[in-house]
Amino acid sequence: MIPLRKRKIKNLPNIYSLIKRDVTLKRNENITFYLKMDINNTVDKITVQIANEQFLGYVDTILTTISNAAKIRGTGIARRSPEYIEQKIKEGKAIIALNGDEFAGFCYIETWGNKKFVANSGLIVVDKFRGHGLAKRIKKMAFELSRQRYPNAKIFGLTTGLAVMKINSELGYKPVTFSELTDDESFWKGCQSCVNYDILQRTERKHCLCTGMLFDPAKEDKATE
Repeated sequence: MIPLRKRKIKNLPNIYSLIKRDVTLKRNENITFYLKMDINNTVDKITVQIANEQFLGYVDTILTTISNAAKIRGTGIARRSPEYIEQKIKEGKAIIALNGDEFAGFCYIETWGNKKFVANSGLIVVDKFRGHGLAKRIKKMAFELSRQRYPNAKIFGLTTGLAVMKINSELGYKPVTFSELTDDESFWKGCQSCVNYDILQRTERKHCLCTGMLFDPAKEDKATE
């Protein structure tokens, strides 16, 4: 086995790095690459990383930032409890962005329908850090975390933000009707805390002010072939 010095791989997202390469000396045999997600990605002093228990102290700040942003934009949001966000962090299912020790942004992932679907939710960037591509960095890391942990799951999201829709489109999401999203009642129950929940009820869960977007790995793999 010939070890290879750690380096970036061309045409792969920055959050990936090459950590090991097995090479046999026999001609025509395959080379196997082993990839591992970087634990953090620092640009312009803002670090985007998978959260763990050392970041539990930011839970109240995260929830306050999400709530305030929703009020300012006048959009609906599914409110989560501190315990819920703590659980995501402890499970390694959350992405946090920090400028030193200052909170800058957040997102978490959750599985639905027996892990057939994964949602990237709660995406937020503090106002002072907007306009520099931070939301895209957070969203991309959440997307790659979802793909790594649940490679066969469909990844979806509900959003009213054009910026998020653009990021989703770049990642391969497609706009879909709500009927193509998970039918897990636990997911839709989370919408009850949204100010627009009555619209969802009146339309029998067919549509709301949010746009549903979906990444289907099966279709993506077929298109690549």
